[in-house]
Amino acid sequence: MVIITFVQLELNDSAHQLISKLAYQHITNMKVFKFGGASINSTERIENVSRIIRSYQGEKLLIIISAMGKVTNALERVAEEFYKGQKEQALALFNELKTEHHSVAKQLTGHTIDQFTDIFTEVEWLLHDKPVRDYDYYYDQIVCCGELLSTIAVSHYFNHTGIANKWMDVRDIVRTDDNFRDANIDWDYTQAKITNEVLMAFNDTDIIITQGFIGSTDENESTTLGREGSDYSAAIFANMLNAESQTIWKDVEGVMNADPKKFTDAVYIDSLSYTEVIEMAYYGAQVIHPKTIKPLQNKGIPLHVKCFLNAALNGTVISNKPVHNLPPIIVVKQNQALLQLSSKDFSFIGEKGVGKLYELMAGFKISPNLVQSGAITVMCCLDDRSDKVEKLALAAGELFDVQVEKNLTLLTVRHYNDAIVEKLTAAKKQVLSQKTSETIQVLMKE
Repeated sequence: MVIITFVQLELNDSAHQLISKLAYQHITNMKVFKFGGASINSTERIENVSRIIRSYQGEKLLIIISAMGKVTNALERVAEEFYKGQKEQALALFNELKTEHHSVAKQLTGHTIDQFTDIFTEVEWLLHDKPVRDYDYYYDQIVCCGELLSTIAVSHYFNHTGIANKWMDVRDIVRTDDNFRDANIDWDYTQAKITNEVLMAFNDTDIIITQGFIGSTDENESTTLGREGSDYSAAIFANMLNAESQTIWKDVEGVMNADPKKFTDAVYIDSLSYTEVIEMAYYGAQVIHPKTIKPLQNKGIPLHVKCFLNAALNGTVISNKPVHNLPPIIVVKQNQALLQLSSKDFSFIGEKGVGKLYELMAGFKISPNLVQSGAITVMCCLDDRSDKVEKLALAAGELFDVQVEKNLTLLTVRHYNDAIVEKLTAAKKQVLSQKTSETIQVLMKE
C-alpha cells in the first residue's frame, strides 16, 4: 500500500482525475458489501457478519449496513405520530428504540456507546418542535437515524473484537437534491468526496463502514433515496470506487424466481443479466432496488447476491452476460388501488388527457404500476398509499369522473406460460390485464 499525501489547495477536475487514478493503481481488489436489516437483527446475526468479514482478511472492503431488523418501520411510526401532533407518543416510541440500541451495544461490547448520543439528540431536538414543513421532510430527518445507529454499533463491535475499521457518516459524502424520500444524487460532488475522502481513507484501513439509503442536501438536511435504497447506495460507491464487485448479503441462497415466503416452490437462479434484473425491479421484485443496476452496468461491475446464513453458497451473479431459458419470474404486489378516470363529456381522452394525468402523478411523486387507456377512460393501478391516492383522486376529479377501487393485488409474470398464469389467477376476479410476449400483468381481487 502506498500512502499519498496532499497539500490543502483547490483542485480542478483534471487534478481530481489524477488523484483518483493514482489511488486506484494501488487498490485493485476493492469490494463493496451491503448487509440488510435481517443480517443484523440480533447480536448472533451481527457476530455472524463479523465471521464473514474475517474471511476476507487483507482485502479492501467498503461495507454498507441497513438499519437493524424492523427499526425503519418503527421510525416511520415515530415520524407519523410526530406529524399528527402527538409529540409525547412520538417521544415514547423513540425512547423504546433508544433502549433497544443501548441494549444491543452493551451485549456486543460490554458497555454503552457514547456516539449514539449525537444521533439521539439530532432526532429528539426535532421531535420537541412542531411540524411546519411537508411530511416527507420530517420522514427523512427521523428515519435516517436507523442506519446511523446500526453502523455505529457494528463498527464499535468490529473494533472491539479486533476487526479494525473506520466509520463514516455518509451524509458528509453523498450529496443530493431536496426531493425528500426520493432524493437525486449530485454525481459530481459525490464523486469528488469519494475520491478525496473515502478512497484516501483506505490508505489507513482495509475496512470502511458507512450507511446506505441516506444522503444530505447542500444545507445539511438529511435525505433518503427511497425504500430499500441501500442497494442503490452500494452501487453508487461501487461505481465511484471502480470496485471489483458488489455483493448484497441476504437470507436466501440467491435471487429466486418468486418470493420464497409466499411460494414454497420458488427456485434459485444462479445467473441473470442486468437487463433481466432491471425488468424484475421495475415490476416490483424486492431483491434489487430499481436504481441499483445502472451504476454497475455503466462500468461492467458484477453484482453478487449471496446468503449471509451460508456464505459458502455460490449465490447469484448479475452481469452483462445474456441468460436464456429462465423459469417464470413471479412478482406479487398487494395493497393496490385502481383509479378509473372517465371523460366528463364523453369526448376522447386522447394524448392531452393522459398527459394531464401524468402531470398530476408527477406532482404527487406517484409512479403507476399499470396504465391502460381507452377512448373515454384511463385506468391506473397504484400502490395504495392513502395520503397520495386520495390527493390524486381529488385533483383528477376536476378533469375527469373518478372511481377508486381498493384491496387489489397486482400479479406480474415474466417468461410466463398459460399453465402458471391459470394457476396463479384461479378463483380470483380479474379486474384488468395486459401482456406482451415476455410479460403478463393481471390486477386481481380475491
